[in-house]
Amino acid sequence: MKRVLMFLPVVLVVVLGVVLFAGIGKDPNRLESALLGKPVPPFSLASLRDADQTLGPDVFRGQVSLLNVWGTWCPACRDEHDDLLWLARQKGVRIVGLNYKDNRDDALKWLSTLGDPYALNIFDPRGTLGFDLGVYGAPETYFIDPEGIIRYRHVGVVNQKVWDEKFQPLMEEYGESGS
Repeated sequence: MKRVLMFLPVVLVVVLGVVLFAGIGKDPNRLESALLGKPVPPFSLASLRDADQTLGPDVFRGQVSLLNVWGTWCPACRDEHDDLLWLARQKGVRIVGLNYKDNRDDALKWLSTLGDPYALNIFDPRGTLGFDLGVYGAPETYFIDPEGIIRYRHVGVVNQKVWDEKFQPLMEEYGESGS
């Protein structure tokens, strides 16, 4: 029995090595979502700009959209904001914001100060839509096709490299140049 216990640390090191090796080379910004290939979950939330306007999944019908999860409390959201402005203004990309677990006044001040890259913003102060989407945090960005189907999920900042490598090919695949 003592001989078996003598090899136990070696076995544990080998198991740990296999687990760590399996994670090498994986993109930490790519998290699979159970919603890939499925419609945006049903929701009924207010617009950030107009509390009396109710928005639902139909906002994604008819054109390709990026659904960007953001909040004023999120430093990385500030980092990507200029890139979102560039995508909206220079590339003509339709970006729908999901203002996630935030304060309406702070969010409106943010957009007024930094510029507004969003075609519209869904206000989700309790994180209900974020929960249904499986949001881990912000920023996260989803590619939604013209049928309202989620085709890709990106965790982290969207910048030109992410656009060129991930979203631009999807825009081309789903019928919009985005150039």
